Amino acid sequence: MPTRETALGSWWVFRASGAKSVATRTVAAARLCDDAPVSKTVLIVDDHPSFRGMARAILESEGFTVVGEAEDGAGAVAQARALRPDIILLDVQLPDTDGFAIAAALTSNGSSPDIVLTSSRDARDFGSLVDECGARGFIPKAEISAEAIAALLR
Repeated sequence: MPTRETALGSWWVFRASGAKSVATRTVAAARLCDDAPVSKTVLIVDDHPSFRGMARAILESEGFTVVGEAEDGAGAVAQARALRPDIILLDVQLPDTDGFAIAAALTSNGSSPDIVLTSSRDARDFGSLVDECGARGFIPKAEISAEAIAALLR
């Protein structure tokens, strides 16, 4: 029986051949998907305007679209609901709460944006909180870049 291929999105191909059907990620389609410059939207949450400005400049120059900023936890939740970003860059220490509580609240329903925690402190200072709050991971503020975020989200 001849093989029939049906494209499923831009990176999976469904192959049906006789009694055997297989979905595979094709190399050519994977390259198109992985290499394509896809603009991801970002919400930056930090109580320091200078850091928000620096992070915005870095991320926008590297292909991300910053859709909003918030300076505290309440603003983070409101902006996340209103803007529906793909990614939230979330400071661990905020004036009204901590980033761990915000990450846990936003991820509790299972359909939140990817949350990347950040701080000027080292991730080891927070023990298991980074892993337990539902965030995708942690990047030190000094290492913020589109490449670091993309690597974390892979």
